[in-house]
Amino acid sequence: MSQEIENHDDHNESGNRPFSSVMTRYLSRRRMLQGSLGLAAATLFTDFGLGAAIRQAGADPSNRRLVLGFESLPGSMTDAIVVPEGYTAQVLVPWGTSLDGGNTGWQQDIHMTPAFQARAMGMHHDGMYHFPLDTQHASRDFLLAINHEYIDQTALWAPQGGPTNSDEGARPADEVRTEINAHGVAVVRLRRDDQGHWAPVAGDGHNRRITSATPMELAGPVRGTPWVVTAWSPDGTRVRGTNNNCACGHTPWGTYLTCEENWPEVFTNQGELTPDQARLGINGERGRYGWESADDGEQGEFSRFDNTPRGDDPSKDYRNEARSFGYIVEIDPYDAGSAIYKRTALGRFRHEGCWPGRVVEGMPLTFYTGHDSRNEYIYKFVTKKHWQQSDANRPGEAYDRQAIGARYLDEGTLYVARFDADGTGEWLPLSVDAIIPRGEHKGRRLGELFKDQAGIIINTCDAADLMGATPMDRPEWGTVDPHSGMVYMTLTNNSKRTEEDSEASFTGEGNAAAMGSGYATAPVNAANPRPDNTYGHIIRWQESSDDPTRMRWEPFVFGGSASDADSNLSGLTDVNAFASPDGLWFDERDNGEGILWIETDNGLDKGRENAVAEMTNDQVLAVVPGAMSQDGQPAINAQNQAQLKRFAIGPNDAEVTGIFATPDRTALFINIQHPANWPAADTEDATQAAQGQVRPRSSTVVIQKRDGGRIGV
Repeated sequence: MSQEIENHDDHNESGNRPFSSVMTRYLSRRRMLQGSLGLAAATLFTDFGLGAAIRQAGADPSNRRLVLGFESLPGSMTDAIVVPEGYTAQVLVPWGTSLDGGNTGWQQDIHMTPAFQARAMGMHHDGMYHFPLDTQHASRDFLLAINHEYIDQTALWAPQGGPTNSDEGARPADEVRTEINAHGVAVVRLRRDDQGHWAPVAGDGHNRRITSATPMELAGPVRGTPWVVTAWSPDGTRVRGTNNNCACGHTPWGTYLTCEENWPEVFTNQGELTPDQARLGINGERGRYGWESADDGEQGEFSRFDNTPRGDDPSKDYRNEARSFGYIVEIDPYDAGSAIYKRTALGRFRHEGCWPGRVVEGMPLTFYTGHDSRNEYIYKFVTKKHWQQSDANRPGEAYDRQAIGARYLDEGTLYVARFDADGTGEWLPLSVDAIIPRGEHKGRRLGELFKDQAGIIINTCDAADLMGATPMDRPEWGTVDPHSGMVYMTLTNNSKRTEEDSEASFTGEGNAAAMGSGYATAPVNAANPRPDNTYGHIIRWQESSDDPTRMRWEPFVFGGSASDADSNLSGLTDVNAFASPDGLWFDERDNGEGILWIETDNGLDKGRENAVAEMTNDQVLAVVPGAMSQDGQPAINAQNQAQLKRFAIGPNDAEVTGIFATPDRTALFINIQHPANWPAADTEDATQAAQGQVRPRSSTVVIQKRDGGRIGV
């Protein structure tokens, strides 16, 4: 999530014990990461199988084969990508790349129009994933599904000196349409030639743009309920657009999951806010881009962004429009004409991403997701239907993948996480029969307060407050080791933390006094141990095979700087120091081993405000997690931090995000978002700095070895 659209408000006033307080107690008990951990993995994860999972993943030195084969990079602050010796980096499908080809390609002074932007790559590339067209050529010819999170109005409207009436007055309709079309998702076919050069296949029948105006279906518990009735969809079954799509996910049946994160700010309500609007951050001021101010087109084209009640009932206005946002959205990349579905059963909030758990025949599927706001929660969705291998993706075949998605994603149980100071945790159900454990509603069922599952979903955050979930330090990306089932998640930072036992600390009583409020400020806890957490950290957990609602968790690595010893709990050095971990991907390799890739978003577009930002741009790091079990120390610490290496560094002011590798592991794809002066004109070499000022363009970057070998080793 870019700092430019990050919401610093804290809407959680639930009174639930926050993760930082849990982490403080945890570290105190275990004396971890303070010189000697003193706790063996087998002890920490008794009965949960994590010690065995680590050993199976290569932690046993006698079995370890995977070794990082590059030198860790020193810090860099340039207008270029930096990669290790022996690697190349190619710029691919930057903003404005036409999906149709022809003579409508990019020019530095191009004036964007609604029609052109609707068939060109959008702005601010973020989460992405690859979908093979056949198994034989899966590593050289596939469909890329990619999110376009938000827009940079300065770059978008550079030829005219910026947007018209950005702060007040009516926005021109065509400018708003162009901005709407610069958001959303793209599907584009990519192909590699025999020389290792990648290019989009212009005009391919799979190429598709999905924007903040594309019609799509609501699915799951919220579909057809009064919560989502609008003048455009009186039966509450449809909505226009998906917005502020950050990270992503994918399904084993071959569909793409895109996630709506900082969508509330594009809406406004000039009247009294409803509880869910207040809880999620909609306000009564002008929307982020003033879209609602444009002279209205057909059927509330722009007025839908104004949620002020104006009619006699919801079918006469757009008071409910925002209730059709905040979901996981499923797209079939193989069928450019297929319907798109918002899978409401997975909860409604500021979704960062949606990561599939381990896939096992005959078992339910699990999807993990985080609410990327300060002092918000981690969730998982467990399908009612058990996985059947016959539903697995069949590249090259045409069939209804969305029908399979409906069977798995429209019915199941949504859970929210509680992390305890003894290293255990519990998944709390958000269902009509769930019993509220404490506070003024103690002993009541969630269904008594919210009526039905649709009401719980619309008010997911309030339901999580009531159940006693643990407020976290901005949950961002997650990833799952498909061999062991171990889950990793980044907690990127939190400026709204206080010391333990401070004025805002947990009292053991009550939840929020009223729906629509959350935790104002949160004291530290075991899983979030640092007040004013500047650097962020990564946790991991393993769920019990006997009872998947129970887990064991531990801190995996703390961000920090060698020059800031008090906060450097993992003993990082200048060649692997990092802050604000964000993107995360587990790269499965041989013999159950894998590489954990970590990307950072240190907020460089808002200035170099911490010690890490003062020495390097945002970056990609790599570590072999299975190696993190030396001397009974299962997490990165001062004794083994050299196993963490800096692999790539982004250009000035840019966030590094979005990540996957081709199945043969010869190409690593990342995204560069909101660069200041990159990529250089007239070259696809991402390592070349621009000569003079260019119109910045977010882009995908492909990193490969010059010798064509596997990346990272």
